[in-house]
Order: sequence, then structure tokens, then C-alpha cells
Amino acid sequence: MRPTRAALLLAALLAPAAAPAQQYEIDLSRIDAAAVLSTGGDVLRRASAPAVDELFQAVLHASRQPHEARALCALFEPDARRDLAAFQRTVDRLGPDSRNRFASAFVNVAASGLQGQPQAYDTAAAQQVLRAAAVTATLLHDGFMLGMTATGTDADSREARCRSFRQMVDVLNDQPQPQRVLATRWLLNEGLTLVAGDNASG
Repeated sequence: MRPTRAALLLAALLAPAAAPAQQYEIDLSRIDAAAVLSTGGDVLRRASAPAVDELFQAVLHASRQPHEARALCALFEPDARRDLAAFQRTVDRLGPDSRNRFASAFVNVAASGLQGQPQAYDTAAAQQVLRAAAVTATLLHDGFMLGMTATGTDADSREARCRSFRQMVDVLNDQPQPQRVLATRWLLNEGLTLVAGDNASG
């Protein structure tokens, strides 16, 4: 089985620091990165709802910092590389607080995912949560859908997509935890661009 993007990101965060500047003050002793990779998407499917929501909160926090948001958005670009090295570079661009938030969140996702049972997950329900969030964001923010459906590779298109990503995350934060968790699991597996395609197709 090929590792999923979620598993690769877990491995990137759990790998030994590549440079002295990377200092994650997190206890990684209970995590086996090789086991994370070997289980692929099962880690995300088995992770507890609180662990997945902690990951969402890490994304939310970073998305509210303009420099960090640009780093996160780069992973969702149509032409982006999403291999382990790309994920590690993204984490390296975050501030110390955000790096620790992501490290802590992914440790908990990995720990609960390796030890737990598959969680109930309804793909259609997750898409419905995202569809409703997109409608709300469209009503709240001028240009949201234009940014969400932008396909260009120029700086303006990238900025528009990033702005819409941040707006979507803010809207999802107002949803109850079960809905946030559904959306987060789906986004980690599928990426944000499919949300745009789903809404564009009606």
C-alpha cells in the first residue's frame, strides 16, 4: 500500500530533526514512525475525534498568521509536491508555537490511530459539511468562491486560493466538533481543491 499524504506528514513530523533549528518539545517515545507509514490511511481512520480536532485547531491557529498561512496553503496548490520533504519544509516555515502545535497534534493522531479501532466515517456527510461551510463562507466573504475555484498559477490566483482556504477554516471552526472532525478527515485525504470542484459542479 502506498503511504497516504496524512501518513507522510505524520512521518515528517515524527522524523528526527534535520537541523538544530527544529526543536519540537514533544515526547515522541510512544510513536513508531515505521508503523505509521505501514498502516497508511488506517492511522487517520482510527485516530480519535479529539486527536483529529486538535490537528484542526493547529491548522486554524497557523492559518491566522499570514506568513504561516502561506506555507500551509502551498501544500494545497494544484502543482504542489506533497512528498515527505515538502511537508517537512512546510513545518520548518512555521513559528515555534505552531511547530509544537502540529507536532503535538500529529503525535496524538498517530498514537490514537495506531492503538484505536476504525472510527465511524461517512464520506457523503463530510462533503455535506464542507459544502455547507462553503455556502456560509460565500455569504460572509466577497470573492470566496472565486478564490476557491481559481486555477491559475500566478501570484494573484495563489493568494486568492489561500484567502479562501483561511476563510473556510474559520467557518469550520464554528461547527460542532463532530462536523469539524468529518471535514478534517476528508480534507487530509482529498485536499481542498476537490471541495471547489464539488461546489462548482453544484
